[in-house]
Amino acid sequence: MNDRKIYSTDVFDVDVYDFDRTIFPVDSGSLFISYCLLHYPQTWIFIPYGLAGLTKYALREISLRDMKNYVFRFVSVIPKEKAAEKFWDKYEKFIYPWGRKESRRRFSVLCSASPDFLINEIGSRLEFDVIISTIHDEKGRVIGQNCHDNEKVRRIREVLPNVNVINVYSDSLDHDRPIFSLGQHCFHAVNGARIPFVLK
Repeated sequence: MNDRKIYSTDVFDVDVYDFDRTIFPVDSGSLFISYCLLHYPQTWIFIPYGLAGLTKYALREISLRDMKNYVFRFVSVIPKEKAAEKFWDKYEKFIYPWGRKESRRRFSVLCSASPDFLINEIGSRLEFDVIISTIHDEKGRVIGQNCHDNEKVRRIREVLPNVNVINVYSDSLDHDRPIFSLGQHCFHAVNGARIPFVLK
């Protein structure tokens, strides 16, 4: 389920999983863009718009959040939920085994900066207990903040105000330091492997 429900204030144990390059080998948002360009020709008209956003971001003229407003604007001309379903029909098989439900040991939180229309679909398929992601409107624009860095902690605390975070899994030792700081045990995800480390 998504992160709009506020859970009990009772203390219980949870594990937190990043998604892209953690339990999935690549950036799902970028792969989805390529998928849509191939399967939905009407998205081609947004190529210059997306490239403009990427260029402005590379030149540090706009934020990551604003860049996403450029590159995901194409979803306004596609049936994005149906597209996400078909996308994951093709790519779900690449989820690493340890990210699947049968390998998870406790209440599990999927927390990703990728768009909600992608993460909600795959998170539901994988039966995560809580799914947190960057929320986009019908025109592809980010609502609120990009679910990134400290925003991940804020969103987790918003829906799970009083929990013990046991394990945290992420590929990013820099951007995900805030969620690593919540965990009793930290695991750096590298090409499908989980490498334990101590956060300093």
